[in-house]
Amino acid sequence: MGPGPPAAGAAAPPRPLSLSARLSYAVGHFLNDLCASMWFTYLLLYLHSVRAYSSRGAGLLLLLGQVADGLCTPLVGYEADRAAGRCVRCGPRKAWHLVGTVCVLLSFPFIFSPCLGCGPATPEWAALLYYGPFIVIFQFGWAATQIAHLSLIPELATNDHEKVELTALRYAFTVVANITVYAAAWFLLHLQGSPNVEMARDASDQLGIQDVQVFQNLSLLVIGVGAVFSLLFHLGTREGRRPQAEEPDENRPLLAPTTARPLLLWRHWLREPAFYQVGLLYMSTRLIVNLSQTYIAMYLTYSLSLPKKFIATIPLVMYLSGFCSSFLMKPVNKCIGRNLTYFTGLLVILAFAAWVALADRLGMAVYAAAVLLGAGCATILVTSLAMTADLIGPHTHSGAFVYGAMSFSDKVANGLAVMAIQSLYPCSLEICCRACMGFYRWVMVAATGGVGVAATLCLCSLLIWPIRLRSWDPGAQP
Repeated sequence: MGPGPPAAGAAAPPRPLSLSARLSYAVGHFLNDLCASMWFTYLLLYLHSVRAYSSRGAGLLLLLGQVADGLCTPLVGYEADRAAGRCVRCGPRKAWHLVGTVCVLLSFPFIFSPCLGCGPATPEWAALLYYGPFIVIFQFGWAATQIAHLSLIPELATNDHEKVELTALRYAFTVVANITVYAAAWFLLHLQGSPNVEMARDASDQLGIQDVQVFQNLSLLVIGVGAVFSLLFHLGTREGRRPQAEEPDENRPLLAPTTARPLLLWRHWLREPAFYQVGLLYMSTRLIVNLSQTYIAMYLTYSLSLPKKFIATIPLVMYLSGFCSSFLMKPVNKCIGRNLTYFTGLLVILAFAAWVALADRLGMAVYAAAVLLGAGCATILVTSLAMTADLIGPHTHSGAFVYGAMSFSDKVANGLAVMAIQSLYPCSLEICCRACMGFYRWVMVAATGGVGVAATLCLCSLLIWPIRLRSWDPGAQP
């Protein structure tokens, strides 16, 4: 006897996402990516070289932002998992995304604008206090948008390959956002720079107070473009409606129906070894990507003594390389698997670190080094996000908490690492002395090669103990 018709009420097999739905999802992090590009690449340079604040003061503001982001991220993740979604058109994750977007739009332009009411006699601590609240509001909004967007991947994807594709598309638009920022920065700096590229020491070709308007205009451009793409995300992405994951309590029946699926709650994740394995790998990945992005401009300006337009063109080459690499992630993952794909990206990054360590002057070869760094960072970032989605699996009701916890470790680690580096700044004067030329070179080596070795050890643990839930027993009482 052949199979009968499906039972009434039986769930139909999920249909793959349409191209428009995938693209709508992918642009939902575009505003965050534009702002993050400016934050990591230009904040220290803007505060130290343009606004002439001390190295430690600039590092302290970045640390404040990273700690605020790190503290907000798990809280937002936990609340996003518990939110009931009171808006008819928005699910809980999209509601948090909207709140975060508004906070980013209202606060970010003030970070890259002159301190209102400050003059030449204003002490540095007063200016730092002025920027502090805007940075905290921006980081809260950034965290809310990031966690809401990431936690939609397991919710929208119907299979493992679709998870990789959504992650790759998301990263592709991250690269497009960075390309947009760097292309706009190049254009704005080109309008003020010296026409003679060889005049690296010409005053008009070096960063200074005359470039304040450049960064202010760039931040306003970022906000305008990002707002448009956030609107497209909310119009084109539909979050699946699902019952809220409730904490077990005395008012619930002791015997649940046999068809009920046991829920993996946030406290269960804390007992899983795989949660910490993937968390350490993700933290190491973000350290490589964010520290290299933060200090590449310092390395180009002070260690290689290149004109200021290179702080736009070299990162642009990096992200063009990453953009091309992101489209290879899906077939490469299918062919050799997650672990080998990640290891391939690490090898490329370690090759970059060895090149920088062995070469005092790169010359035009700096473009080739940028290609290596961009491709390697894209590979490990996309693959680590796919591994995180693998860890979550079908337990999407607590996915925001997992992404929040991962991001908490990464943000705090990045902030502490930057503050430690800024505290080791060798020059007693605020301008770069001879010692800082070699200093930023070895910062780049440590940020890529040193952390790359740590990421390799984390990857080895996944080869020995693959990603799976070991401690959670679905049949046990919580």
